[in-house]
Amino acid sequence: MPDQRDDLEQRLIDLETRLAFQEQALSELSDALAATRGEEARNALAMHRVLEELRHMRAALASNPFAAEPSQEPPPPHY
Repeated sequence: MPDQRDDLEQRLIDLETRLAFQEQALSELSDALAATRGEEARNALAMHRVLEELRHMRAALASNPFAAEPSQEPPPPHY
């Protein structure tokens, strides 16, 4: 009878150990997921800002005479 009790006790200890490791792994995965979501939000905000800046630059280039005809440009400084 003591062998069965020892076996059951050992099995219980093994199960509790496995459960503790699984809880720790789950906690680590949860932390990693939260960090990834935060990084994703920061990246989305940065991309939004870059796209807005690009839109402003395109609008500024479209309204600015950078692409003017060469005859309308002032002469170079050495003339």
